[in-house]
Amino acid sequence: MKKKLIALFFLNFLFLTWSCTDLDEEILDETNASGLTDKQAADGILAPVYARLPDVFLHTNYFAIQEITTDEAILPYRGGTDWGDNGIYIELHKHTYTSTNTNVRNTWNVVLQGISRAITAINALPSLNDPSVSTYIAEARGMRAYYSMLTLDLFGLVFVKDDLGATSKILRGTEAFNYVRDEFLAVEPQLDPTVGPGRLSKGAVWGLLARLYLNGAVYRAPYSATFTFPQEDMDKVIEYCDKIIGSNLYALSRDYFSIFNDENHTNKELIFAVDQRADLNGHNRLAYFSLSGDQFPLPAFPAANGTDGPGITSDFYQTWAQAYAPADPTVDPRFHQQNLSIYSNSADSCVDAASFRINRGILRGQQYGLIRRNGVFLKCADGKMKVGPLFHDTRNKPTLAVNFTERIDFTVEGSNYNTGYRVEKYEFSKKSASGRNFGEADIVIVRLADIYHMRAEAKLRKGGDAASALADINTVRAARNITTPPPPLTSMTLDLLYRERGFEFYWEMLRRTDMIRFGKYEGTWTEKDNTDKNKRIFPIPQTAIDGASNIPGYLVQNPGY
Repeated sequence: MKKKLIALFFLNFLFLTWSCTDLDEEILDETNASGLTDKQAADGILAPVYARLPDVFLHTNYFAIQEITTDEAILPYRGGTDWGDNGIYIELHKHTYTSTNTNVRNTWNVVLQGISRAITAINALPSLNDPSVSTYIAEARGMRAYYSMLTLDLFGLVFVKDDLGATSKILRGTEAFNYVRDEFLAVEPQLDPTVGPGRLSKGAVWGLLARLYLNGAVYRAPYSATFTFPQEDMDKVIEYCDKIIGSNLYALSRDYFSIFNDENHTNKELIFAVDQRADLNGHNRLAYFSLSGDQFPLPAFPAANGTDGPGITSDFYQTWAQAYAPADPTVDPRFHQQNLSIYSNSADSCVDAASFRINRGILRGQQYGLIRRNGVFLKCADGKMKVGPLFHDTRNKPTLAVNFTERIDFTVEGSNYNTGYRVEKYEFSKKSASGRNFGEADIVIVRLADIYHMRAEAKLRKGGDAASALADINTVRAARNITTPPPPLTSMTLDLLYRERGFEFYWEMLRRTDMIRFGKYEGTWTEKDNTDKNKRIFPIPQTAIDGASNIPGYLVQNPGY
């Protein structure tokens, strides 16, 4: 009977063995399933539930709809042609997206596939007799709640069912919020607090509950003219943040950019993340997406480069510039990490391959790096790598310098290959031969800094406790002290906290949700002046509407589409 269950539910799924969350893959089929222990079968049943996360967090899926819709990121037609994609990135940024937008549809599909896989696991795991089963059922159910939280945040609804063959009940507003909350609360007692960031732990659920309560006013009534944040919600945010901080299982990282390094799986700041370690079909595209096509981060791989994707808007850059004026924003170590000494020593143009590192953070102005000619990198007479000013050779524009400008927009001048300050937050994988694959860095979902930020925001919204909120934010700022930390803030308001969230969490797929909660999403920024509050929630893809057409009135399109 066990063999039949495994074969029925998991033919063509991946079998995954957990050992301190190390993952080894082999294809599970009906032939080798008969030899599995119940523990091995349980591992193979749970694995597909997590396997959708890398696709959710792909640069053209969740990243695109959480960042390019905001004042942080903009992606024009590069050179008038590249990244055109029938205008899908332009309509995201301008808030003119419709139910046929590819980014929205693909994100919807992979999130719902995650829910489906979780339901499959919830139904199959009870047939097995192993001590791990109760924890695994809790993880599968908790992951269903997490995927449902994404559909609530993005699309304003959740689907509820326990049997894959049944028709889901659709919940919106308060009912949807309560469902996600109750599911997290139900599984929390069964979760392991020490499984690491790649799996759902007690700490991960506490962090997700804090995020859920913080956004509760939005989730219950997403189209409200203003949001009223109930005191009891803010109390819950503080409660769950206190649990995480008091657990002493996590620690703020002294080196800000190490949070996003290849080897970040053991970074104590991570609470919940997409496990992207080597050779697990991960992707490195968050690192390559913004870089120039003429930036080559790896001496070993002349084909590994960027793609001239999104840059930050001048509006977002100015929040940094104005906050630190008359000083340069580099006084904040979160803004930029300089790894190429050629910036300060023009004679240092020969670099040992083993020590070559591109800069991280926000990249401005003339870029320096490895120089490629005819598919190979130039070298100095001593065999070291030749480093110098870069030009757009791969774009057949050898006289156009890779000199990133503050201006970036949808005009001809503002959409050239060199426009827009770029972001290199995640480390470019050292094993990626193309820049498109082998991303070792775990993609952050919840980290400890956000816990301090959420607690600070809840204190401000609850009773205006600015002193405690200021202490939490300065705790995070002071922790980044591997070099000189950013100077402490002297006051705290909601507007200052919103600005600080931009500094701490840029490019981490939180911006759209933050903008809606802070009442900023209907604002005006570069190339965006749409004030339609219906755009807070994305349209249900037309393909989903069409697919449900055999049930009249079942899947109703969101307002404004």
